[in-house]
Amino acid sequence: MSVWMILPVSLPVFTITGIWVVYAMALYNQHVCPVHNWLYNESCEEQLPSQIGPELCCTLDNIPLISKCGTLPPESCFFSLICSTGAFMVMLITLLRYAHVIEKHQNCVLNMASLSTGWICAAGLTMVGNFQ
Repeated sequence: MSVWMILPVSLPVFTITGIWVVYAMALYNQHVCPVHNWLYNESCEEQLPSQIGPELCCTLDNIPLISKCGTLPPESCFFSLICSTGAFMVMLITLLRYAHVIEKHQNCVLNMASLSTGWICAAGLTMVGNFQ
């Protein structure tokens, strides 16, 4: 058993944990509203217990989307780090899979297409992470 098999398993574990940490940071800094608040636009009449500051209600601008949670500092820095590391891991996994298929079988168009698609996805993830 190779140590390289840990890499595909660690990619979703690392990225999912990182996204939840970014959400927790955004919630702690009151940049987004909590997920369990389903009274957006109707919560403006009363102040929510977790919000202290100039914004007293949850509007549609404060919905905790992944890209919204990673927009403002300090969580934007961690969001960029998660996305860049995840993109590097995707590139490495697709390259290792490409080499594995060449070693076991002959090179084919589908193998080259999967390598290209993986690297395009990694480039897109880098763009999302670094240009919010």
